[in-house]
Amino acid sequence: MAEDFKAEIQQSLGVISEGKGGWKLELNLVSWGGRPAKYDIRSWSPDHEKMGKGSTFTKDELKSLKDVLNKLDLDN
Repeated sequence: MAEDFKAEIQQSLGVISEGKGGWKLELNLVSWGGRPAKYDIRSWSPDHEKMGKGSTFTKDELKSLKDVLNKLDLDN
């Protein structure tokens, strides 16, 4: 990973699911390239050396996502 693309997990917030080979879909606070940390959902290898594609969110974006998810009727 290039130095300007360095990802530093500042806080692990939770595991959403676990897939093949121990890879886990996680919610973390991640600093990308030394910038302020954002909320990040993506898959990580067991040693956190490799990552899959994911999405990053500001605190306000994550609050909006929570509101959207709370409105979903997941029982159907």
